[in-house]
Amino acid sequence: MEILNDLQNRGLIHQTTDFEGLEKHLRDNQVTLYAGFDPTADSLHIGHLVPVLILKRFQRAGHRPIALIGGGTGMIGDPSGRSAERSLNEAAVVEGFSNKIKQQLAKLLDFDNGENAAVARNNHDWLGSMTVIDFLRDAGKHFGINYMLAKESVSARIEQGISFTEFSYMILQSLDFLKLYEQENCTLQIGGSDQWGNITAGMELIRRSSGQDEEETKAYGLTVPLITKADGTKFGKTAGGAVWLDSEKTSPYEFYQFWINTDDRDVIKFLHYFTFLEQEEMEQLQSEVENHPENRLAQKRLAEEVTRIVHSQDAVEQAQKISASLFSGDLKQLSASEIKQGFKDVPTYDMTKEDIGLIDLLVNASISSSKRQAREDIKNGAIYINGERNQDMQYTISSEDRIEDQFTIIRRGKKKYFMISYK
Repeated sequence: MEILNDLQNRGLIHQTTDFEGLEKHLRDNQVTLYAGFDPTADSLHIGHLVPVLILKRFQRAGHRPIALIGGGTGMIGDPSGRSAERSLNEAAVVEGFSNKIKQQLAKLLDFDNGENAAVARNNHDWLGSMTVIDFLRDAGKHFGINYMLAKESVSARIEQGISFTEFSYMILQSLDFLKLYEQENCTLQIGGSDQWGNITAGMELIRRSSGQDEEETKAYGLTVPLITKADGTKFGKTAGGAVWLDSEKTSPYEFYQFWINTDDRDVIKFLHYFTFLEQEEMEQLQSEVENHPENRLAQKRLAEEVTRIVHSQDAVEQAQKISASLFSGDLKQLSASEIKQGFKDVPTYDMTKEDIGLIDLLVNASISSSKRQAREDIKNGAIYINGERNQDMQYTISSEDRIEDQFTIIRRGKKKYFMISYK
């Protein structure tokens, strides 16, 4: 199946500047395309996955993707989709963020794939050395104020106020498309639906700078839809914050659980967006959702695929192992690193590696409110140590209860977990 048809069938095309022209361009050429990623944090999050995976889809179809890291534009901040001015980071911070994001992109795209190997570029290479006079003469002269005011990213901010800095962002991003067009023969830019104005402005700069008319200019734009959830909540957010691609910020287990918890109303759409599964399998999974939603097979398949793509197959198996152990209560099968992932957000009590009576530990760690309550909890069978019920009033927590000498997990009742961490 041709790449545009595949994207269309998956619901991944929001707008294109010239669908038929782009379709022919892709059919007749190995096309170089790009998507930009501004380093506003030290990691990408799952909101970035759709454009990254679209680059990957084009690469699998034989085309050549460029992951453009916004080391220059990241110093300014994109006003698109925002109601207030961004806070500006220091140059060293942006550079550090840029380096980490480049490492993440190298894991997601194939940078060693011969003729269509992915390329990472940084727009600081050309924006960082550009003088104000160069900027105004080479780029600014091609943009009328009325043209810029008509763009949604600008017009939406006029009433609240927009600085000249953010007002100029569109021109900076346009320069990216022009530079990649000139240096890499890059003819297609992709981005989120909020990037439409920036993308078309880049095409306009290419046309004006080259002196070509619209028919002669071989530059195209494609945007993907805004990802929404059926329950109205924001995609990619949890109670703990953003879902990051960095395993240190969002563990593979947390990442896996995010996808497992996908609403039945969203899961097939997300399978189309975030996986490379064939249509036949997705139709089978849709039937499962409709007829046997309690099995959550589609959610499990989604979690497996996206966790494998972002992390690894080992990470998938580890997340499944943690999930199974938590469900069964058999925590002794878990390693210390798995315990750390699975119980990242539970209350933690730090203590030295000394034996301590169970009653004293329950009180010291605020698991039970008093010694009297601790005795009642033990007597009533409400206390579990590493998944095993313990009703021994005289029990002493010792090295035998420490998983890899680092953690002991205490459960009170059915769902209240506490982690004892040893120094």
